[in-house]
Amino acid sequence: MSGKPRGARSMTGYGRGQATLGEGSLTAELRATNSRFLDVRVRLPREFGAFEAQVRASAGRYFARGQVDVSVRARGAVADRSNVVIDLEAAGKYVTAAAQLGESFGLEGALSVANLLELPGVAQAQDPALEENAVLAALLEAVDGACREAAEMRQREGAALEADLRGRLGGLGAAVAEIETHAEEVKRSVRERLEKRVAALAPEIELEPSRVAQEVVMYVDRMDVTEETVRLRSHLAQFEDTLGDSGPVGRKLEFLLQEIGREVNTIGSKAADAPIGRHVVELKTELEKLREQVLNLE
Repeated sequence: MSGKPRGARSMTGYGRGQATLGEGSLTAELRATNSRFLDVRVRLPREFGAFEAQVRASAGRYFARGQVDVSVRARGAVADRSNVVIDLEAAGKYVTAAAQLGESFGLEGALSVANLLELPGVAQAQDPALEENAVLAALLEAVDGACREAAEMRQREGAALEADLRGRLGGLGAAVAEIETHAEEVKRSVRERLEKRVAALAPEIELEPSRVAQEVVMYVDRMDVTEETVRLRSHLAQFEDTLGDSGPVGRKLEFLLQEIGREVNTIGSKAADAPIGRHVVELKTELEKLREQVLNLE
């Protein structure tokens, strides 16, 4: 396949290819499903078994991940290649021997045609030779056609998955923006609440102003999620860029989703605030949907 197209590709697909061989034909069917690694499985007619490695290598040029099942059927003269060859000389010797036995021992009866065909060496099935290069060329032509069709289907499905993923990324970005806005409001609110409390307690206990201010700042900083949201935005940007890469992207996207999930969990544990908590739940729900889709990508 000349030049791999850019963009995400699905791991599921179906393709069919045909080729003429002599007075018959070969039909190849390919079914591709999800798998963590590339697993090409080949089923060929018995007489073509020697070409399994070449068929597997041909399919490997089209696909990088997924379980790929390739099966080839022969039709017409290619499928019905067995000829029965009769050795008349051997049959004649059996008939003569049977007649001599009958004479020598006074036995009646003669060998029937059915009896003769069952005797060793009388009837033999032979496959007419096909030129090896012609067989291999036709076989790879059929397999190549099936691979192309399946790869095109995977490309179309991948484009649909990519569009869905990009749409969900937009929703994630909006949720992160809401968290950033609300996080600043929470910090201001907490600081004001703590300062009012300290002011109310000041007449009753001796408090060093600088020490109190330091404790307030430290408490508020522990709730700060700025680092997490910055990293989260970076991961989302990398995710979007990766969707447009050429070649397999699924495993890289799976890794990025793990990192995104880690940042979301940290935000949820640091920001003890109900509205932020709701956005965290929203993010986790969307992340799960993203994971389900990414598992389908090559």
